[in-house]
Amino acid sequence: MLDRIRIVLIGTSHPGNIGGTARAMHNMGLTDLALVAPRCTPVTADSVSRASGADHLVNAAPVVEALEQAVADCTLVVGASARSRTLPWPMITPRALGERLPEELATSEARVALVFGREDSGLTNAELQRCHAHVHIPTNPDFSSLNLAAAVQVLAYECRLAWLAGQEAQSEEPTPPLATHAELEHYFAHLERTLVAIGFHDPAMPRQLMARLRRFTLRARPERMELNILRGILSDTEKLVPERDDGPA
Repeated sequence: MLDRIRIVLIGTSHPGNIGGTARAMHNMGLTDLALVAPRCTPVTADSVSRASGADHLVNAAPVVEALEQAVADCTLVVGASARSRTLPWPMITPRALGERLPEELATSEARVALVFGREDSGLTNAELQRCHAHVHIPTNPDFSSLNLAAAVQVLAYECRLAWLAGQEAQSEEPTPPLATHAELEHYFAHLERTLVAIGFHDPAMPRQLMARLRRFTLRARPERMELNILRGILSDTEKLVPERDDGPA
């Protein structure tokens, strides 16, 4: 999934920010970087230094003249926007964006582009209107300006969280079946019978014992196997109870 997420930088003015973006991407497992009309030379000593070992992403990044070229094959384009615009547009949070990615990238042909604007002015209205949705990072309103690479890091982190969640879901074993209502009722009858047999429960003075045990058990939502184990314990307990001689002395 991460291989099909593209980071697009438009009009970047400082090569260090390109290198910092590459580092943020590589930290989170993203590999696809595209540069649109950069206002600096992308590959410099500064960008390589800031990349800190991720300069291969800078060297491999295609440089194009327009946003349309960078996102032509993408099925979802999301623009990073630091402020509301006069024309309302679908706005999502970074977390909501991450949660949306597995569905958006469900097919191998799907591609997602995350588009970031210029350090001094962000994306233009025309560029934002070419995006399916806008993402806004909820920063401190008293100090909302984010470094470009830091903004990329936030969204790349959410992308990785979404990917990790998918990996964990695939590796999880099938959920064991829960006990049915009928199985639980058989268990409660068995439990009450055993508690009476060992003298722990007196039906004549119930003290809400069975009601409390029911509440405790139902809150736990036991699996069928767990309930079978409990019933096995009850059966073995019953075997240890001496037979009661209720006949005449």
